[in-house]
Amino acid sequence: MRKIKIGILREEKTPPDKRVPLTPLVCAELVKQYPQVQIVVQPSKIRCYTDEEYISFGIPLQEDLSDCDVLMGVKEVPVDKLIPNKIYFFFSHTIKKQAHNQKLMHALIEKKITMIDYETLTDKNHNRIIGFGRYAGIVGAYNAIRGYGLKYDLFRLKPAYQCRDRSEMEEELKRIKLPNIKIVMTGNGRVANGVIETLSVLHLRRVTPEEFLMSNYREPVYTQLTPRDYVERPDDHNFDLNDFFTHPEHFVSKFPPYTKHADIYISAHYWDPRSPKMFTFEDVQSPDFKISVIADITCDINGSVPTTIRASSVENPFYGFNVHTLSEDLPFKKDCILIMAVDNLPTELPRDASDGFAKDLQERVLPHLLEEDTDQVIERATICKNGQLMPAFEYLADYAYQ
Repeated sequence: MRKIKIGILREEKTPPDKRVPLTPLVCAELVKQYPQVQIVVQPSKIRCYTDEEYISFGIPLQEDLSDCDVLMGVKEVPVDKLIPNKIYFFFSHTIKKQAHNQKLMHALIEKKITMIDYETLTDKNHNRIIGFGRYAGIVGAYNAIRGYGLKYDLFRLKPAYQCRDRSEMEEELKRIKLPNIKIVMTGNGRVANGVIETLSVLHLRRVTPEEFLMSNYREPVYTQLTPRDYVERPDDHNFDLNDFFTHPEHFVSKFPPYTKHADIYISAHYWDPRSPKMFTFEDVQSPDFKISVIADITCDINGSVPTTIRASSVENPFYGFNVHTLSEDLPFKKDCILIMAVDNLPTELPRDASDGFAKDLQERVLPHLLEEDTDQVIERATICKNGQLMPAFEYLADYAYQ
């Protein structure tokens, strides 16, 4: 079996990301498991795992990675840092023809790079097998609770990014007591599961969507809405999930009734631009619109949650949406909905998020690279190779070649 050298890239996108694709422990385990593999790490002062931690696990530092076969990072690699003819793994944010990354796409083609995007790694049923979504949900739900406490001056939680790890963040949650509020969340994937993990720390009672709309409670409760609960076809009430995924433009939102009962809304669903918005600005201006805190983990600007008019930052996660002017305002004003729309939530708990991601890479992805790719996991995920788009990504031609 041929030798292969993997280089862990220093994150150089601004602002820099503290996460890593492979932790020191996972690196050491991979080298032990695959004698033909060598792993080196580009030095970094901002990484959540220090250079010294890698060294202590026997993983050497190396500034120049040009002799590596495979280069792995987290966020987009600056165009001037790309090394021609290499295999790269990172989140390229190109598969939706994102305008701000068109130059990156051009460079990947011109430099004949084999680009494997984490977002495109799927099993044979086209289900994603890796991502940071779970931690987006974990942190997003925490920020929702933190925002509610600040808005009503009930309690003050330490920001998640100031906690050493998830354990400290959860200790923060355990010391608060919520009033008898109602929380509605949308989604049933990894992000949504992360939300539920955080809400479980508070021992919140879970109720059905029907109970949520029909009953009042003396304790805080939450409900989870799946597509069946928040959209429908006006002409056919027999819900078909495949139909929704294939033709979301044929559906309308069933969410507005929940805006009259919920205090907090946590958005954790996948949104197709053809899908209906969850609610309208007319709903927001209705006297019975009750939601006062929205944690939009999906963070699609002007997307399914119309009050998300921009992304917010880790350091300044909240802004206000004025229900009268329908524009941004100060976050904690009386006539404003508090919006949390941080678009890189997993960076708030970088060590925990990196640990889970690295284990998934080790178990679900790298065996297909280092052994046999019999299930074509790597093949399916490769966007471009040898200066050409792969067949599954030829829809990017106008974006990649022009």
